[in-house]
Amino acid sequence: MDLDLVGRRAYNRRAFLLGAVSATTAGVLAACSQPSQPAATSAPAAAQPTAAPTKPAAAASPAASPAAGASPAASPAAAASPAVKPAASPAAAASPSPAAGAAEATRANPPAVPASIVSAAKQFSGQTLVYYGDGVGIAGQMEKAATDQFTKDTGINITFTQRPQDSTEALALYQRFFQGQSSDIDAFSIDVVWPGTLAPHLVDLSQALGDQAKNHYPGIIQNNTVGGKLVAMPYFSDFGMLYYRTDLLQKYGFSGPPKSWDELQQMAAKIVDGEKSATPTFAGFVFQGKAYEGLTCDALEWIASSGGGTIVDSSGKVTVNNPQAAAILNEVKGWVGNVVPQGVTSYGEEEARNAFQNGGAAFMRNWPYAYSLAQAADSTIKGKFDAGPLPAQGSGKPSGTIGGWGQSVSRYSKVQDAAIQLVAYFTTPEVQTWRAIAGSFVPTIQTVAENPQVVQVMPYLQTTASVDRVGRPTAVFLDNYNQASTAFFQGVSQVLGGQDANQVLPDVQSKLQRLLA
Repeated sequence: MDLDLVGRRAYNRRAFLLGAVSATTAGVLAACSQPSQPAATSAPAAAQPTAAPTKPAAAASPAASPAAGASPAASPAAAASPAVKPAASPAAAASPSPAAGAAEATRANPPAVPASIVSAAKQFSGQTLVYYGDGVGIAGQMEKAATDQFTKDTGINITFTQRPQDSTEALALYQRFFQGQSSDIDAFSIDVVWPGTLAPHLVDLSQALGDQAKNHYPGIIQNNTVGGKLVAMPYFSDFGMLYYRTDLLQKYGFSGPPKSWDELQQMAAKIVDGEKSATPTFAGFVFQGKAYEGLTCDALEWIASSGGGTIVDSSGKVTVNNPQAAAILNEVKGWVGNVVPQGVTSYGEEEARNAFQNGGAAFMRNWPYAYSLAQAADSTIKGKFDAGPLPAQGSGKPSGTIGGWGQSVSRYSKVQDAAIQLVAYFTTPEVQTWRAIAGSFVPTIQTVAENPQVVQVMPYLQTTASVDRVGRPTAVFLDNYNQASTAFFQGVSQVLGGQDANQVLPDVQSKLQRLLA
């Protein structure tokens, strides 16, 4: 067989499949999880397909990719609007993992399918379903091993197919399948911000997996529930965290990290004052401040943790224009140019990480991926930092915007019941424990997060156990989420640029309310 020809045919088929949604819409929806290696491909074109996609060939084996924990090759470009394609969601959570040899051996040995799932799945033995998963690196290696285990234990055959690593392209691929109501995709992984957009095409899992869903953090289940239907089961999850320099806290007489945003400002000011003679550019706090989806994530955390709500309440009413939200946004505005560098308004995840990891900042807001990178041998701050909950203020609780991925089943699948059993297996405590220990994927089940072996790999899970996982309002705005997020982060960007939040938020509220009309 001419493998090179096969590869070219697969590539051309995938190139045909991509392009269902505009770069603007997909760009926003794909953002705001921890960064992965930049994709070599560009955002999909806006052209609409004229035919349903045909069934792609399964990937023979996971392609090579950098190991989890490798530093992204380039910092993301500054984006003034979501038309610029942001970083994709992670292929793997880049946290400390066991020694390479032991970890590789463990990754190849997934847990057996639980007896209850085997019993339910046996009636579908002999059926074949197509699963679109990560396909590369540690994530691909583990997913392929898990699908093989599932087939071994249940008799259900899996055609394991690699989805595009770029989230924008993956969303475009799925939407192209759905536009043609194709039955050539059965189960697949979805980004945490897609449920609202893809919900009409996804199976409601609440009846089949409702009891299992109770094991997962409520905020993530709520994020994956649209119109009362559970359209995705949580697979792994990221959330915003506060990174802090333990050596500097000790040096300046602080017993621990800040509990409130006021304390963060005060501590940052003292540290900056002491460090600026040696390092004039030293920053107190860095975060994702440029006008893109990452700012939506950060600002949602500021507001939620200060008692200002989550942009839209549970009844669907826009609530962003309130005194608590205005107060915290104005407080952060006052930091810019003082304890926060003026250039933070052009920072994404990597700009913030580089500033912190190179020893240029006392505090940082970022995703879990930054933990192991800052602990790497070449890190300036190795052994000099820790991570935990972001601060809270007033009536708020420490909050972290949800990132990560889930597992879903297509409404157009002809083997839905078999596909549901695969999703059930992938999202069990047993599989989450295995993926956490061997691959450093952040679990969505609290009992897994409390497992001592998991905590050894990701120690910050102990201090962040009670953090409120806050979802963005994708299930409320549905296909208008792109516009809603843009209106929100552009308004926050105006505040960071010097405008009064009390003057900006009424306009943001009006724009958001119109999108729900």
